[in-house]
Amino acid sequence: MHPRPCSPAPRPRLLIVGCGDVGMRILPLVRRAWSVRVLTSSPQRASVLRAAGALPLVGNLDEPDTLARLGGVADAVMHLAAPQAKGTEDRRTRALVQALARQGAVRRFVYVSTTGVYGDAGGARFDESRPVAPASDRARRRVDAERLLRAWARAVGVHLSILRAPGIYAGNREGGHPRERLLRGAAVLAREDDVYSNHIHADDLARACVAALYRARPQRTFNACDASEMLVGDYYDLAADLCGLPRPPRLTRAEAEQRLSALQMSFLSESRRLDNRRLTSELRLRLRYPTVREGLRDG
Repeated sequence: MHPRPCSPAPRPRLLIVGCGDVGMRILPLVRRAWSVRVLTSSPQRASVLRAAGALPLVGNLDEPDTLARLGGVADAVMHLAAPQAKGTEDRRTRALVQALARQGAVRRFVYVSTTGVYGDAGGARFDESRPVAPASDRARRRVDAERLLRAWARAVGVHLSILRAPGIYAGNREGGHPRERLLRGAAVLAREDDVYSNHIHADDLARACVAALYRARPQRTFNACDASEMLVGDYYDLAADLCGLPRPPRLTRAEAEQRLSALQMSFLSESRRLDNRRLTSELRLRLRYPTVREGLRDG
């Protein structure tokens, strides 16, 4: 008798929650090694997700009753969904954790948070050891999500990684290139009033998520940013020069407060320079776009 051939081992199951632009960039990086599921609140996206190699699961983080089937469907989760728009708690992440906890199959969890959790650092340079100090409800919701996920991960033995991402850009990302703002003639702050901003190319953030899935130590947080250290105005000046467009006009902070919205001013009220050595050394991630100059030039 001939021995029966061994059937291939089943691929591990990965669930992506919030599969927008970055999630779609992740799919080509994982679909060969993982059986990928995607939670989507839009049935109309099902055909697009299937074509990209994922199994769509229809559910809505704002409607916890629609998440019942998530328990036990995945060995690993990438959570890319933003919190709801109001409040200081992230009800969406709470609903997701409650659904996943029903059968306890998850072993690894990657969460994309925001560098806004640090608040204003006055332009200081720092790493992930800096305590969080959120200055807006938007950032407080992210801090709530991080704390919830840490408590859950420690309680049930889930291998958690948190990636704190700054401004995400890419030429082929909707609203992801400063070109649109430059064409509108939008102003930036005068140099003496300006703040430092931080950036990550969408492709590099996708690669960072995958690197964390494979290489991160448990319960570890990473500044998922490139090595740029630029004032906001200098960033837009660079983009203008690369695009062959006029540099944006400059406003004093007092003038900006009269002309810009409260949301716009909130982004111009926090200044920080982030150390990304943990991202590049521990995750062994070689950024495709190590500074915005490379990313804007290619995009």
